[in-house]
Amino acid sequence: MSDVVKTGRITPEHDVPNTELGAARPGPSRRGLLGLAGGGALLLAGCRWDGTGGSAGGGTRDSDSPTRQASRSAAPEGVLGSNFNEEPRGMTAAVLDDLRTKWVRGFTPMPELDSVEAARQPAIRTLLSFAGSGYGTVLSLKFPYQNKPLPRPGTSAMDIELARVDKALGAVLDKVDILVIGNEPFIETREEDRATLLNPFYEAVAAHVIAERERRCGPECRTRLYMGALNRLHEPAWQTPAVNRWLGHVKAVPEMEGVDIHPHVSSIEQAKAFTDYVLPRIRPEQRFLATEFSLVHWWKQHWSDPVPATYADRYAVPTGTPFWQEVRDAAADPFAQQRWHDLLMNSPWFASRKDYLTTQVRQFRATGRLAVTTYGTLQGPAMIRDIGPDKTPWLLNSLYANLVARPSANGDMAHNPAFFDAFRALQNSFSGS
Repeated sequence: MSDVVKTGRITPEHDVPNTELGAARPGPSRRGLLGLAGGGALLLAGCRWDGTGGSAGGGTRDSDSPTRQASRSAAPEGVLGSNFNEEPRGMTAAVLDDLRTKWVRGFTPMPELDSVEAARQPAIRTLLSFAGSGYGTVLSLKFPYQNKPLPRPGTSAMDIELARVDKALGAVLDKVDILVIGNEPFIETREEDRATLLNPFYEAVAAHVIAERERRCGPECRTRLYMGALNRLHEPAWQTPAVNRWLGHVKAVPEMEGVDIHPHVSSIEQAKAFTDYVLPRIRPEQRFLATEFSLVHWWKQHWSDPVPATYADRYAVPTGTPFWQEVRDAAADPFAQQRWHDLLMNSPWFASRKDYLTTQVRQFRATGRLAVTTYGTLQGPAMIRDIGPDKTPWLLNSLYANLVARPSANGDMAHNPAFFDAFRALQNSFSGS
């Protein structure tokens, strides 16, 4: 057992880049590891949940062989998995087993492939390890162009980007289950380029990926293709001609299985606006992913509210202390698990949303067109860096409170008191058929 799993410390070899949306630290505890001796052992033996109650193993790259033809499982349906974004530290089989999920998602920033072999890039390496152990995997390719123009197809700059894509494809094709072309393109592109350069760029990348997938592993390739992900569709200002062209491209390309959405919202009604907008604009047989979703904008509205009076009295916290300040204190010196629980569940704005995860996943599934949705799992170092009134409180989403609450006496990480049990229950409430 590694020191990371036993103690929660991140050793130098785990010191990989992280961002605001990352996850961090170790698997749940030795209890989670022991769980692998039960149901989790089937996963490590090579069975993979396919969304319909079946499983499938790997195969050869020969698209004409019977083994290869049989290796592609049915398309996933209604799956709820774990998301680590680009920060895989602490994402272990023990964590997934503790959550009772068989699927995991991450993304890779493409410029990193200039300096590291694709198979060794942290997010890709982690997903390949899970894929090799029989888990369902989703990889999103992130093209960060917030501060420079997107390359135009046919230029040397585009050639550089496609060379990066080829590195990723060489590592993941026929290994990961789902490849998403793009992470959050309309956010990760300069505003002035969204109506002009964005669609030609991503359409060229998609055409290249489709051709390479056919060349490398044939029509029965394990890796399914999606375009993603769309943000803020509940706001009319983001329902643009460029977004409609994006969806029109998804609809027109036979090899595309659907589109990814990221409903980070302040209400469940806003999230429904995403599926209401997207689904009529793609083919009826196409599906959607929701590889990120949360109520983070609701949390942000209440981030500076005072801590609840009952909590302040119980823990001798000065009246009027802003919620964010109490979280900052917890990040600096992690609380006992009960204190973290009391801080959240005595805050009406948080406790009143305790059914959010259940309601949201059921809403996705009720469309009949959800392939996979994944939810943020571990708190990451960037989430607790420079906490103040303007900080976006992503850490309140996470299924584990691993950076703000101490492990229990037997080593178990603290859970999100609203969502952890709901996440596990949702694994058993949908047959996928």
